[in-house]
Amino acid sequence: MSGHVINDPIEGCIFETKHHPANCSYKCIKVLVPPHVFLIRFIVRLKITFEFKLQYNYLFICDIAIFENQLIRNKMITRRDTLKSLAILTGGAIVVPKTSSGAEKAKSGQFAYCLNTSTISGQKVGFLKEFEITSKAGYDGIEIWIRDLQKYLEEGGNLKDLKKHIDDLGLKVENAIGFAEWIVDDEAKRKAGTEQLKKEMDLLAQIGCKRIAAPPAGKYSEPITDWFEAAGRYRKILEIGDQTGVAPQLEFWGASTSLFHISQAMFIATAANHPKACILPDVYHMFRGGSSFHSLKLISGRAIEIFHLNDFVANIPREKQTDSDRVYPGDGAAPYNQIITDLQKSGGNIVLSLELFNKTYWEKDALEVAKTGLSKMKKLVNEAVS
Repeated sequence: MSGHVINDPIEGCIFETKHHPANCSYKCIKVLVPPHVFLIRFIVRLKITFEFKLQYNYLFICDIAIFENQLIRNKMITRRDTLKSLAILTGGAIVVPKTSSGAEKAKSGQFAYCLNTSTISGQKVGFLKEFEITSKAGYDGIEIWIRDLQKYLEEGGNLKDLKKHIDDLGLKVENAIGFAEWIVDDEAKRKAGTEQLKKEMDLLAQIGCKRIAAPPAGKYSEPITDWFEAAGRYRKILEIGDQTGVAPQLEFWGASTSLFHISQAMFIATAANHPKACILPDVYHMFRGGSSFHSLKLISGRAIEIFHLNDFVANIPREKQTDSDRVYPGDGAAPYNQIITDLQKSGGNIVLSLELFNKTYWEKDALEVAKTGLSKMKKLVNEAVS
């Protein structure tokens, strides 16, 4: 077999990483390979030091084949690139080391923090003031309600001024909550609901919002009998979203009898056969409808753009809990370390939005509530990714 010998500048050199908890060294060896391929063989010793100071050493060999044209284009392979390739080929046995603070920042960086204005709606501070509180509390974005936007416009407000107000505060309108009846069986009501949704999307597009919730409004107590038909209805509003630039996020309501389980939402989203199909999970609704939090392990992060955070209490039976029973994330019984870890591993960039309806919180200062909620969300994320 014709071939050639690797002549790489790092041949024969030992490289080591010294970041706790894993230290590893590797050595590149010359190997005879076909002429169109460079093959780099590494003897890898992986030393793992556990917290109780015991050390274990692992020795294994792995090969990396690199096509010649790729090597020529890149000129050389860096140590970090090599380690990345090793991680892929060995099923993650080696990871590219980072400092702990850098790694945590990279992981937590896939999450943005958002305030759903329901959380402070009981204080009745006013529509524009809600944006100011959200910004002052330190959130990245805000999740508004269509009814509040419409009231603002009816009272003389305009979208251009609102957009400037939002931009000046450094916020993004990540999503909007609406109740257009797009999924109902009655054809006339569904047509009207679909037209309503399009108008709402047009309004949102003008203030830079690219998402709107699509819950089973109008079908709360009516079971879905044809799931493929429901998927077709979701696809229709996704196509409207293509026209407006505002994507509908399929939301399930845990206490409903129609769309109450995450598996139902995933069926509709997948059967819709549209690239922008996605679901809008909510910790409370997952619990209330009996969805397993383990199901998040099966879902790509690209299928979830917004995730509503809150918590449920352990001293009220699941079937009797209501929206007003929601508490701050981490103050209830939700398995948050598991939830955040699974979301982080799923990939994608996810907006974590605090959505509460707690009357006790409504009696407190709105800014205090907003700050407390953000602090608790960040604490849960940092604990999960560290």
